[in-house]
Amino acid sequence: MPSRPPLIFALRGSEDYAARVAQHVGGALAPHEEREFEDGEHKCRPLVPVRGREVVVIHGLYGEPGQSANDKLCRLLFFCAALKDAGARQVQVVAPYLCYARKERRTEAQDPIISRYVAAMIESCGVDALLTLEVHNTAAFDNAFRIPTRNVEGASLFAEYFAAQLDETPVVAVSPDAGGAKRAEQFRQALEARLARPVASAYLEKFRSNDRLWGGRLVGEVNGATAIIVDDLISTGSTLLRAAEACHAAGASRVFAAAVHGLFTGDSALLDSPLLEQLVISDSVPPLRVDAARAGRLTVLDSSASVAALLAEEFDLPLAGTRT
Repeated sequence: MPSRPPLIFALRGSEDYAARVAQHVGGALAPHEEREFEDGEHKCRPLVPVRGREVVVIHGLYGEPGQSANDKLCRLLFFCAALKDAGARQVQVVAPYLCYARKERRTEAQDPIISRYVAAMIESCGVDALLTLEVHNTAAFDNAFRIPTRNVEGASLFAEYFAAQLDETPVVAVSPDAGGAKRAEQFRQALEARLARPVASAYLEKFRSNDRLWGGRLVGEVNGATAIIVDDLISTGSTLLRAAEACHAAGASRVFAAAVHGLFTGDSALLDSPLLEQLVISDSVPPLRVDAARAGRLTVLDSSASVAALLAEEFDLPLAGTRT
């Protein structure tokens, strides 16, 4: 007898993204209840039997009006524990954006390593596996968890998009700091394969201490080339803006930027800058903080198909539109 497909749940705020994932694997979201209490506490419970079932819970752990990242994390933990208490055989979390992933090491004496604490909490609630998009530091992510994890990288998503946008001008993949060089290299290789011509690489020096940022020497040649700056996320936008300035100063003919997670917690300087011809992000975090007047400068790519493909591979599900 063939096994049943997993139940897919989406907690509040993640319904649109989860519905697209479910649609790719030919399914629909399972119903659940989220109830708020007068004192600010809450509860979540499934409204279909989960005993003996494989379950996927999709929830992006970014802050937004009405729900902080902490609120979302707490709700996710409680719901996963409730699923296990109700007899779910396996619970997998899909977190398109994983909160606290940037606090993965000590930068000062007695600093917390919060990514490891988040991993411990997720594991303690009975979660069996975790899938996320473009973590800040893959080694720290792998080492923080004791359960199976998958990290969907943005390299192929961005490479497919830019391959259709570029002319015959030489192309350089640029990392805005040395720490992101591996990410930029993955993108460079993916883009080179699609363009069937060489793509060069470059990176910027960057040093940070708390809120202070300095350094800006560009290592690599971008003169007369199209520079594509690749990062994992945009917070204040200062890192990408510095990189765009350095590329223009070094003679780049065109400058693009791409980042999987668009948080946009700073001012509008990045989106207002004429230095960037285009800014490309994924849909892991809706551009909630970007006003309508500037939203037109953003190109948002759909990453749900990539997530669905991994889920289909894991649970032996046919992707919608494919033959079985």
